[in-house]
Amino acid sequence: MKAAMPSPASQHLIDRPPYYLRTKDEVQQFEAAYRAHLPVMLKGPTGCGKTRFVAFMAHRLGRPLITVSCHEDLFASDLLGRFLLKDDETVWVDGPLTTAVRTGAICYLDEIVEARKDTTVVIHPLTDDRRQLSIDKKGEIIPAHPDFMMVISFNPGYQSILKDLKQSTRQRFISLDFNYPDETRETEIVAHEGGVEPAVAARLVALATRIRRIREQGLTEGASTRLLIYAALLMRGGIDPIQACRSAICQPLTDDERLQETMEELIRDFF
Repeated sequence: MKAAMPSPASQHLIDRPPYYLRTKDEVQQFEAAYRAHLPVMLKGPTGCGKTRFVAFMAHRLGRPLITVSCHEDLFASDLLGRFLLKDDETVWVDGPLTTAVRTGAICYLDEIVEARKDTTVVIHPLTDDRRQLSIDKKGEIIPAHPDFMMVISFNPGYQSILKDLKQSTRQRFISLDFNYPDETRETEIVAHEGGVEPAVAARLVALATRIRRIREQGLTEGASTRLLIYAALLMRGGIDPIQACRSAICQPLTDDERLQETMEELIRDFF
């Protein structure tokens, strides 16, 4: 049995700084947490910039970033690693979490509540003063690299009792709350990322603001900044603004015909 070489940290470095506009003091808080070896939990609605923020901070700190998109079929072995047969030999291959622990990367578990409960338990020893990872299959305990950092995210507004984050996990992290940017910042983001004029971006943001106000009528999620950028990109590509908003904002948000009709009216008001 052999152990495969861990992935070099350099392959997870972010070459160019991602575009990100600060909203509060989240940059300073994240940097303070990094220096103090504290794990960070990002809370906020879908598409509000949590993932972009982590990438921005990884580049700012000069650390590799290893991202795992969590889902209900994510097993502990998907994070830790597994034995594989290679050239007639059994070889251990590190998973993304183990690679991050060994190389001092930032490990980002996106939408952690989607993962199996028994899977998230493996991060507990990494998120207290032990800062170590246990791999039972190898009988190995790995001390975390001094630069290793654990970051998780979830959307507290879109969960059920079955998909909540347990207190035993929550209380291991400091929490940074995210929301949609104010209209001025969001307009700047949509104009920059969508490649449209500020006036067009402003109308998209105003539309999103109105849509976010109808959540009490049954809309599960508001229009995210990400969807506004998608609509802007379609417009930039020559798609009619009404159709672009319908395809990028209205239809992804719901299949409910009544809600779609309401949003269609809002779209026509703005475009």
